[in-house]
Amino acid sequence: MGLKEVKNYLSKFDLDHEILEFPVSSATVLEAANALNTDGKHIAKTLAFRHDDGPLLVVVAGDAKVDNAKFRSQFQLKARMLSPDELIDLVGHAMGGVCPFGVNEGCQVYLDHSMKRFEHVYPACGSSNSAIKLNLEQLEKTSKSLGWIDVCKDWDL
Repeated sequence: MGLKEVKNYLSKFDLDHEILEFPVSSATVLEAANALNTDGKHIAKTLAFRHDDGPLLVVVAGDAKVDNAKFRSQFQLKARMLSPDELIDLVGHAMGGVCPFGVNEGCQVYLDHSMKRFEHVYPACGSSNSAIKLNLEQLEKTSKSLGWIDVCKDWDL
């Protein structure tokens, strides 16, 4: 999967035309913030973890870090991220373009409270040089999120 599949997926929500593509990399929070000329905390990074029931995707604000104790309390397991090869096989997107859209069957998507302080955020769109500006309602709907959770630390309110 990749940008083409994400465009196809987001077309179901009439948002495919809102995808931004850059001539530079947006694979990291810093690179995405620079490409978008915004603060890194507005970048919605999608973190992928191992889970017995399939990949666990948690979308968090760019300035947030996973709190291991909160993660363990929420999911009853240790936070172990997927490897780059596992991302492609299990999620369907490569590192730098991982997003909650157009993912493989079995991926569970959650949204972290660290993003609730913003009107909009910028998640990637399946490639290392793309993003989309979404409000939180759009992010919930398009990601088919299973809910809002609190598993992060080190972000400002």
